[in-house]
Amino acid sequence: MISFRLPPSRPRRRPQELSFAADERPPLATMLTLGFQHAVMALALSAYALALAKGAHLDVAATRALLAVTIITMAIGTFLQAWGGRFGSGSLMVHMPSPFILPLAVPVLEATGPGGLIPITIVSAITTLIVAPFAQKLRGLFPPIVAGLVVMIGGMSLIKEAFEHSMGLTEDMEVDLDSILIAGVTLALIVGLSVWGNRKLKLFALLAGILGGVAVSAVLGKLTGGAELLATPPFAVPTLVSPVFDVPIGALLGLAFIALLVQIDSIGSFILIDKMDDADWRRADMRQAGRGVLGAGIADFIGGLLGSMPTATSSANIGLSHASGSTTRYAGLATAAILLLVAFLPQATLVLTLIPTPVIGAIELYAAAFLIAAGVDLVASRELDTRGIFIVGISLVGGVGVLLMPGIAERADPSVRHLIGSGFIVTGVLAILLNLIFRLGIRKSETIELDPAGPPIPIQITDFVEAMGGAWAARRDVVRRAALAAVEAAEAIEAAGDGRKVIGIGGSFDELNFNIDLIHSGPPLPVATGAAADLSALLDAEDDSAIDAAMLAVSGAIVTRLADRLKTGAGPTQGTSALHMHFDH
Repeated sequence: MISFRLPPSRPRRRPQELSFAADERPPLATMLTLGFQHAVMALALSAYALALAKGAHLDVAATRALLAVTIITMAIGTFLQAWGGRFGSGSLMVHMPSPFILPLAVPVLEATGPGGLIPITIVSAITTLIVAPFAQKLRGLFPPIVAGLVVMIGGMSLIKEAFEHSMGLTEDMEVDLDSILIAGVTLALIVGLSVWGNRKLKLFALLAGILGGVAVSAVLGKLTGGAELLATPPFAVPTLVSPVFDVPIGALLGLAFIALLVQIDSIGSFILIDKMDDADWRRADMRQAGRGVLGAGIADFIGGLLGSMPTATSSANIGLSHASGSTTRYAGLATAAILLLVAFLPQATLVLTLIPTPVIGAIELYAAAFLIAAGVDLVASRELDTRGIFIVGISLVGGVGVLLMPGIAERADPSVRHLIGSGFIVTGVLAILLNLIFRLGIRKSETIELDPAGPPIPIQITDFVEAMGGAWAARRDVVRRAALAAVEAAEAIEAAGDGRKVIGIGGSFDELNFNIDLIHSGPPLPVATGAAADLSALLDAEDDSAIDAAMLAVSGAIVTRLADRLKTGAGPTQGTSALHMHFDH
């Protein structure tokens, strides 16, 4: 039986659908079972480390060593997140190799060998450690439009190598039919189980695809390394590499930029797991997210000294937590222990290393498709006006142009060649610069007077909220909810009498808050308590006043449900009042 307790986390009320919440300790057998599931998922995702090694043409020994130290780093990161305290999020957050660095790290590693990963990962870790104290402010500086564009171009950057590996392309562009068959089976299993499988099968779709591709390779005689596997000792300490610091400064700057974007993605993961674990969740706990980013930086710094690949948080493991109904941190400790054990079992890491190249190519195709779709979803989640459209269009044109015409970078100075030659970096830099110029997602406010002689007041209110939502790049669901609440509130104000009449509307926004203010004449509107109306009394009433009062209460109750917070007070001028509606963003 486990005799220790983890550092306490923020008090939360466990949702009914969870069997074990973050701070709850399950029986040892249950804890180990949960940990094994998460470890298997993480090991399946370690295929990104194999993709890096394949792209850099590392030999089997170097690939196995890279995989082993990367798994150690994954174990350290998972342990710190589960342990919590000052150096972790205090949640079941599993680390995986970061797929986002592949487009930029592959050419560097191909030129320097495995030792080039040491400065790459250390620079990524230092960037993460610098970002950690400022995690709360990152959402305003890098709204989802920017993150979505970067994720999207990251997927596009993987397409070339994915086709080369999955189709067995030669320099003369000849294809290998066996490679296509292996990659096709792998991709079909991943996609098929993800779409039509039950909940558990969906979670292990990637692992099932790898196993299916390996099986087809064995049937076609493409599976090698059996003799080497038998000759490998069952237990050994991973081989460390000597650092190689001959990495272009442009590449290091690009990797630092990628590390920044990875942590923006990680903050979203920390918020998601916290929301799963709290029945009363209302807003993001950015302190917890900051501690999670700090833990990730510490893990990557230690891993960098070992020669590991940078890591990221695994959203697939968050889905596994949801399916298993358990977010217990103790399962995170078990996962870390299993990963650490596997890293010291050379036969286990060699088995992963010997996965055929077409299987890795299929995984790269899957990763490219997933990243492109996820990026589109992030961009589409926000209202866009003309400025947002230009940010998306210009940034993508720049990045895709570099991908289609790689010779552009050849004329640049060697120190910045890796920056200019990466469509991933070009898109990210353009998106950030254009966002700073157009100030999407940056705090701003707007107020207008409503025109009694113009269109109906509800239409003017709706147009204002939707226009501001697009100008501010707010979430579509929040904009729709705010527009509906504002129209209902305006009708409640008009129906309340005492000279109340809506005369203006204002709004303010930052990346965390969306506020709408209705300015009206007369005294402040009483905020409805939400008490249910007595229908029998309404039907027995001899006049319409009770029904009118009930309808007013209904409108007030609707507004109370739609808005996260309501407040009434004095208006901007004498004789006016304001109804302030706040929506968490």
